[in-house]
Amino acid sequence: MQKLGLLLFLSILFYPLTASQSIASAEEERVNPTPSTSVKNDKEAWLHPTIHSTTEPRWTSTHLWGEASEAMEVMEATAAKQLYDEMQLEGEVDQTAFLQAWTGYQRITEKKKPILTLIDFTKPSTEERLFVFDLEQKKLLFTSVVAHGKNSGGNYATSFSNKVGSYQSSLGFYLTGHTYQGRNGYSLLLDGLEKGINDRARERAIVVHGAAYANPSVCRSGRLGRSFGCPALPQALTRPIINAIKDGSVLFIYANQPEYNQHSTIL
Repeated sequence: MQKLGLLLFLSILFYPLTASQSIASAEEERVNPTPSTSVKNDKEAWLHPTIHSTTEPRWTSTHLWGEASEAMEVMEATAAKQLYDEMQLEGEVDQTAFLQAWTGYQRITEKKKPILTLIDFTKPSTEERLFVFDLEQKKLLFTSVVAHGKNSGGNYATSFSNKVGSYQSSLGFYLTGHTYQGRNGYSLLLDGLEKGINDRARERAIVVHGAAYANPSVCRSGRLGRSFGCPALPQALTRPIINAIKDGSVLFIYANQPEYNQHSTIL
């Protein structure tokens, strides 16, 4: 009975203090309400986004750039195919070679004229494998046989080099320079645009020129004559072709080689 009386006394003594604290807390909650759990979580999610499992797909800048790059490639391929069809090149010009040539042409900002030259070394030297296009007029201006370097192969060019003294052809994209009169007659300077692939063209004296060994009549021996690495033309076509492509047009030498495709600085 004494214990019960003591507990009753203590509860009466501390009740006012406890009640006042509860009222104060309620008043503070009314003036400055505590964010609900859902609101707080939303704010935290915005300020500190959850890092999901690495196995979940996420939109990263690399992923977005990859998607944009793929979309650009699709657009380029579509435009190239449309032009290929408009110019009615099927059966004469390899579609993949044209696609690569056109893609590089679009990406080379230093060009000064809408002329594109494609040399397709997947074809034998006995066939016409040089093509000059006017992309503005959508016309094929010239087709011709063209010689490759003596150490690049026999009837087919299969080996390529950027080394001085290799006597091999070099793949890739070039810009045409100015003309000059040299020991091979009317000639055209070339500037290789791809480091490690053809950027030593000037040092190697790789130019477009005419040569007797590049005349179609030589093909009767089973192949065209070969150069020291230059794309040599039949003498009758040298001047008209050089005049069409000189002074800042794009020239592309193609061979469908995976190593080039992997290391090209333009494609």
